[in-house]
This record gives sequence, C-alpha cells and structure tokens, in this order.
Amino acid sequence: MSKMDEVGERESWRCWLCDEPVDPDMSVNDPRGPSIDSINTAKKGKGGPERLAHRACNTKKGAVKPVVPWSDALFVIDPAPIIGVVEQLTRKPGRVAVARCPSKSDAQDASDWLLDRLSRLAPELTLETKIEPGGGGFLLVVSR
Repeated sequence: MSKMDEVGERESWRCWLCDEPVDPDMSVNDPRGPSIDSINTAKKGKGGPERLAHRACNTKKGAVKPVVPWSDALFVIDPAPIIGVVEQLTRKPGRVAVARCPSKSDAQDASDWLLDRLSRLAPELTLETKIEPGGGGFLLVVSR
C-alpha cells in the first residue's frame, strides 16, 4: 500500500481543509486530485501529522497557516478559527468559546457540525460542546 493510500484510508478520502471528498483515482496533478499535506500545527520546528488534501487546497494554503472554514449552512456569529481552537486545546485542556448563535437550535446545529468536523480534524482529541444562554443569544463552548 502506498503512503497516499494509507493517508487516504485513514482520512476516509476527505480533504482535511475543505471537508469535500477526494477521488483516489484522480491524477495527483489535477486540482481536485489527492495530495499529502504535512500539517505544522505543533511547536515550531516539529511537524504535525500528514493529512489528505486536494492538490488545489494544499497549494492554496501554501506556507501560511491553514484555515478550516465553518459551514455556510450554519448561523454563527464571531466564529473562532477552528485550527486555533484545536491548537489551544491540544496544548492544554480547558474550554474555548467558539461562536455565538441567535437561537438554541442554531447553536445545536453548530455544535453537531463542529464535533463531527473536529473528530475528523483532530481524532486524537476527545472534545465536547456546551451551549450556554446569555446576552440574548447562545454561546457555543468546546472543552477538553
């Protein structure tokens, strides 16, 4: 089994950046083709795990810190950068407020989506969410 196949199987053939399917049979030179991205989310000088990405997503990211977007289907206000939340909770257990939502059902939708996304982005972390009322809305908090 090639390294690409190993990483692809582990990642369920989904791009870690855009969360869309990656076709294992597509050419690695095609923008939607598979590529391996070495995430550098650990301390400076220490590489992180190798993850599956579309060639275009990996190229677009380049040498800058990656951005994992929140779903456009969610109604969230002031969403926290997902990679930053993962880095913070990897370094030290605790809790991080990640977004505000106007209704409890919006917060629940965001919670369900975020836990699913984080379980694939950082499978080594055991995270949970809590929805807290306040300020005329609801705060979504992630904790480890």
